[in-house]
Amino acid sequence: QVSLVESGGGLVQAGGSLRLSCAASGRVFSNDAMAWFRQVPGKDRAFVAAIRWGVGSTEYSDSVKGRFTISRDNAKNTVYLQMNSLEPEDTAVYYCAANRGAVHRVTLVNWKTYINWGQGTQVTVSS
Repeated sequence: QVSLVESGGGLVQAGGSLRLSCAASGRVFSNDAMAWFRQVPGKDRAFVAAIRWGVGSTEYSDSVKGRFTISRDNAKNTVYLQMNSLEPEDTAVYYCAANRGAVHRVTLVNWKTYINWGQGTQVTVSS
């Protein structure tokens, strides 16, 4: 079992940047994947980005590609989401999640396949 704790959310003006962090306690295995999802009231959690822990390859949603970057620090068991050129539409609660054994994009983008979740961190982008 992996426990996840997010940090780094806040209020930023459109065009600004934020970096989210997600620290995992418990072992993260090479065949695990870590991801970021976001949720606004009344909607399901939406995929943002994922990283395959062992090889470091990444996946992004079309809405954030080119603006957000997911990365990891294996030694710190921490995954990051660098968010640049933020837009008001990026306003949401951002969740970190862990998926054991997921490889294919079709699995990584589906929030229902993730078994471990953080508590979420609010990101608000003002116009």
